[in-house]
Amino acid sequence: MSNRLFQGLVHQMRDTIDATVGVVDDTATIIACSDLTKVGTTNEFVSLDLSDVHDIFIRDGYTYKPFGSHAKPEYAVFVEGMDDTAAKYANILAISLFNIKQYYDEKYDRNNFIKNVVLDNVLPGDIVIKARELHFNAEVSRVVLLIRIVSANDVSAYDVIQNLFPDKNKDFVFTISESDIVLVKEIKGAVDTKDLEKLARSIADTLSSEFYTRVNVGIGTIVTGVKDLSRSFKEAQMALEVGKVFDTDKAIVSYENLGIARLIYHLPTTLCETFLHEVFKRGSI
Repeated sequence: MSNRLFQGLVHQMRDTIDATVGVVDDTATIIACSDLTKVGTTNEFVSLDLSDVHDIFIRDGYTYKPFGSHAKPEYAVFVEGMDDTAAKYANILAISLFNIKQYYDEKYDRNNFIKNVVLDNVLPGDIVIKARELHFNAEVSRVVLLIRIVSANDVSAYDVIQNLFPDKNKDFVFTISESDIVLVKEIKGAVDTKDLEKLARSIADTLSSEFYTRVNVGIGTIVTGVKDLSRSFKEAQMALEVGKVFDTDKAIVSYENLGIARLIYHLPTTLCETFLHEVFKRGSI
């Protein structure tokens, strides 16, 4: 998608800038260019420079300006020429391309949208509108699993879980802290709590047996409608919190199986203290 965005802007600049302009990615492959015959070609020397610098540099008669949202530049604009004018054009194009990509990512990134919905960062009235903009099926049944890392090694549990659920149009994985990973899983057909617990167990077992990472998993209830994903997330959170108190030996805790523990967890502290005081006072008589 970035290639099409960049090519569109470069094409519009073709008549304004009287020189060949284009964009290379971090492998130094030309992904957009005013000269279409150059698209797909590479330059390994440019790749070496991209890995080290953010500043303008010149190679083989072209001025390059790296840009990107990470510490290591992801792309570089190039403009034919080695003078100040070429450098100025390269800077302007780099700023323009960076901003248009950032805007596009924020507007059309479904994963970011789901994350904001789950964390209650989107107004209820905006959810349906945003879902329609993203061509997002808002009425599919989904469930939220909260995966909390208890102990880990150097392997990224986030990357492992992403690989377990590679369909980015149906399942969404994102982090909310150093130890908490959220999985929003699309549900099809008749699925009950036992099926969800088997899914959670398979995630925990994979992380444990293959990557020596121990996790606890909280499972919310299945919801239909993207608006209710935040509720399923809060239920998964509660499952883990209640599990720490009442089911300390369980790594997989489902909200639907909390039973009376869920009610006790919601009792005010003062009420619990009063109850305990009355029970022990009676027992001493």
